[in-house]
Amino acid sequence: MLGATGDVGRQICAQLIERRVLPPTSRLQLVGRSGGASASATHGLRADLIDAYDEHAPLIDAALRPEDVVADVVVMAAGLTAPARAGGSVDRNALAAANARVFASYADAIARYGSGHEVVIVVSNPVELGVDVVARRLDRHRVIGMGAWLDTLRFRREIAASLGVRRQRVGGFVVGQHGNGAVPLWSSVRIRGLDTAERIAAMATLRGDRTFATFVDEIRQATHTLDDIATLDVEQAFATIDSWPPDLRVVARPWMTHQSGSKTANGTAGAAVDLVDTVLDGRDIVVAGQVRLEGEISLLGSPVAGVLGVPVVLGPEGWRRVLLDPLAADEEALLAASARSIAAVVDSVAATVEPVVCARREEDDYAEQIEWIADVRGADQTGTLTALASVFSSRGVNFESFATLDVADGVGAMRIAFTSSPRLQRVLARTIDRLAVIESVTMRRA
Repeated sequence: MLGATGDVGRQICAQLIERRVLPPTSRLQLVGRSGGASASATHGLRADLIDAYDEHAPLIDAALRPEDVVADVVVMAAGLTAPARAGGSVDRNALAAANARVFASYADAIARYGSGHEVVIVVSNPVELGVDVVARRLDRHRVIGMGAWLDTLRFRREIAASLGVRRQRVGGFVVGQHGNGAVPLWSSVRIRGLDTAERIAAMATLRGDRTFATFVDEIRQATHTLDDIATLDVEQAFATIDSWPPDLRVVARPWMTHQSGSKTANGTAGAAVDLVDTVLDGRDIVVAGQVRLEGEISLLGSPVAGVLGVPVVLGPEGWRRVLLDPLAADEEALLAASARSIAAVVDSVAATVEPVVCARREEDDYAEQIEWIADVRGADQTGTLTALASVFSSRGVNFESFATLDVADGVGAMRIAFTSSPRLQRVLARTIDRLAVIESVTMRRA
């Protein structure tokens, strides 16, 4: 969890544990920034999560350097955010440039030190820029942005609220750019329990005679209207949003939430955890997400090469197929405009980001496999052995040999021989040392 101590990062960590997405035998690594405020806060968050969820929490580890990231799934929520306050503004170009460097530092480290099988879920904004920076350094099929899935969930909720049904009955996707460049696909909406004629009638009632030809202007006018109302009465501003069509509410409601001084951390975290759950579940599921395309779809007769939010098949190995049904003419035109907007942001920033060289020592080389001896002392033999087996197996490391040591008082003292890279050895030592049943651990070269 990159950016674990931020507003969104904390929520993601909590929901991963509360929703039992991570079982007790798995591992949650909290990643902060050495030298920054998050360095100490990362250790504090670890203690707080254990305190709150000890009965079913996974193994929780902390790391402060990009090169220490070791995981099957990496959630990227690190970086700067826009201020959450009325009238709050930020130089978005400066924000994008600063976060691009953050994205690159972690992506370069994962590319250099990782296993090559990590799936990266980008949460930080601009999410399209994050996907582009990371996907240029890793396998693009293993990188997906969360923004389109969050917008999709919002669209389904708004339609469900208008129809008086549960969100689970509503299907449909939002594609394009996260935020004001979102394209809610009315043509993709399906309502369980309604036949085709009933669905078409319901959509006509909700949308009216509007088309996406005026959608950008509607969003611009909506923000001006909400600005004026919220100056006097924020509650009335949210009530005004409720009177608008579902597609406009998808963009306006989170914008107003941010302007109110709150943040959308809970919804953002929920969408991110959905994607983590999908990757870990072992099945292929259709979701919407920002991915880096290389001609998988065409818009207005031209193949798309670049980042765009689209429906994809997501599974344990990342995304593998784009499932974008034929679009209405106004949907295709707006999506093409969204693609151009994303390309403008990415081209202006991503190309200026040079690869970040992480501090690297010779012993960090993954190709170097060394034999190690670990002496471990725990509260009792059974508990110590169980804990060690879980830690080693979750990292793909086998015992070369194993022996119990004769000690008094039934203490679980054991000696283990294993083979791993120096970096993985440090991860194992750090994780074992933090287990409640372990009293001490020392490791040395065989």
